[in-house]
Amino acid sequence: MEQIAQQVKTALNGADLIGYRQLLDPKVTWGAPDDVTSGCRNRDEVLAWYRRGRAKGVRAVVTETIVRNDTILVGLRVIGNRSAADSGGQSDRWQVLTVYGGRIIDIRGFEDRAFAICRMK
Repeated sequence: MEQIAQQVKTALNGADLIGYRQLLDPKVTWGAPDDVTSGCRNRDEVLAWYRRGRAKGVRAVVTETIVRNDTILVGLRVIGNRSAADSGGQSDRWQVLTVYGGRIIDIRGFEDRAFAICRMK
């Protein structure tokens, strides 16, 4: 799990969508903490979301990774989006990645670190 967390950090910090793609299960889901019906429903949709953000000037740097059982908390410092602009130029966000069989099968996005940590398995 620590190795996967490092690979996630390297891929996201380098905007390496090819590398990130290899970490994602083809049926990966991504969305808000309690919303499993909308959001991204597969690897191609997740990668398209990242491409759209980059095209709009959104950038993120991984600030931390924490591994717990089959989940990884990824802390992100984001610039270039509305939330960042409203917060003085940058905002912190967190994702909880669930891993199964060496691939990320679910991604949940959070605005609150403590809440994200509570949602880790």
